[in-house]
Amino acid sequence: MKAAIITGASVGIGREAARLFLEQGYAVYNLSRRACPLDGVHNLSCDLADSASIRAACTELQAALTGAERVTLIHNASQMRKDMADDCASDSLAAVLDTNVVAINSLNQALLPLMPEGSSLLYVGSTLSEKAVSGSFSYVISKHAQLGMMRATCQDLMGKGIHTALICPGFTDTEMLRTHIGTDPETEKAIGALNSFGRLIDPVEIAELLRWAHDNPVINGAVLHANLGQKES
Repeated sequence: MKAAIITGASVGIGREAARLFLEQGYAVYNLSRRACPLDGVHNLSCDLADSASIRAACTELQAALTGAERVTLIHNASQMRKDMADDCASDSLAAVLDTNVVAINSLNQALLPLMPEGSSLLYVGSTLSEKAVSGSFSYVISKHAQLGMMRATCQDLMGKGIHTALICPGFTDTEMLRTHIGTDPETEKAIGALNSFGRLIDPVEIAELLRWAHDNPVINGAVLHANLGQKES
């Protein structure tokens, strides 16, 4: 049995990744507060901000993954808030880090022992994993932390046959982006103009890269930019 565990597979990049892995014959598990609408996905209700909820989901997964021949664990879900360095309460920052960083560690600790050689541990970061913009203070911090986690994970798993990578999408047409920028066509056009193709990225394009990354351990420890050639400011 081959398994794909994807956080936030209910919408956007996560849902498209679930679809692609289903097509390859994987048992797909969605860890999210919302169910994935795709037939065949195993939905495990999981609030990544709640440690008890994570433990319960991992208990189910531990039974399901026993004897799995290959596993991919894709850390896709993230929380994004509009905040700034001079206007971000510490408890708000902690809440974002709980979802975007601490939850990832909790899942890794519980599931890595069940992942055999040939498995992958993939982080969905952002262009903001290596740069910053105004108004996304806590999100930028968390995405930089994911970059450090991926690199540390790569080093700590040396010799275990499990590879890792950080996929960094540019502006992708997801629910999270739309919540942040709205649906105004002129705003979308302006954001699309920030890359060389003049459009938003389709979630399936990132999902295809995740599937490819899982199949190619040569990229172990890599940061994979997926932004259509984003312009440098």
